[in-house]
Amino acid sequence: MKTKLIALALTAGFGLAISAQAKLPPAPPADPAKVEAKKKADAEAAEKTKAANDAAAEKAVKNFQGNMKKAGKPVPKPTPIAAAPAAPAKAAAPAKPAEKAPAKKS
Repeated sequence: MKTKLIALALTAGFGLAISAQAKLPPAPPADPAKVEAKKKADAEAAEKTKAANDAAAEKAVKNFQGNMKKAGKPVPKPTPIAAAPAAPAKAAAPAKPAEKAPAKKS
């Protein structure tokens, strides 16, 4: 009985929460000028973040190379990062399907 009462209370709570959300008014339409300004600000922020990440990466590399030189170890040459290759064209379907292996007998 106690379990049923708890389940009923939870169901009622979820129902009230959902019905309260359904009655919220729709969001006002966005002003095109504000949208463009936000896009521009986001682009500038992304550019600044990228520049900061690049600077931090360069600093880390210089630190690593300096520590390697101080330790008297050879400094590994950096591996160039190439752009991702274009996806290859879809391969042609095989001429005949692969044969199934014979079933094992127990």
